[in-house]
Amino acid sequence: MTRRNSASAVAVVIVFLAAAELLHAGDGNVVKGKTLYANLCIRCHGVEGKGDGAMTFTPPVADLTAPAAQNKLDATLLKTIHDGKKNTAMGAWKFVLTEEEMRAVTAYVRQLGSGIGRSQP
Repeated sequence: MTRRNSASAVAVVIVFLAAAELLHAGDGNVVKGKTLYANLCIRCHGVEGKGDGAMTFTPPVADLTAPAAQNKLDATLLKTIHDGKKNTAMGAWKFVLTEEEMRAVTAYVRQLGSGIGRSQP
């Protein structure tokens, strides 16, 4: 491998790792996520994330505690928060939340699925 190819390979690995870091919510701040959830998400998703908030929609709001949501990759959940979900009431939050805040919300959603922290936000 030439020096140039080696440098290119290292650059690709660095870009890949940086992108993977942005798409991983495991390092999200759960406390901050809980606060954001209480201020922005609770109206639709409900206190416990079961989709039973004060506002109802057709199709119904996602139950964030269900396997259908919890089995999704962090990257998929982050993309849904970022871009919204077509033909549903889930709008895009990319103009409201930073990437860090979206990771925090995703980290809190993971806790909802585990049953930890389900008390009133």
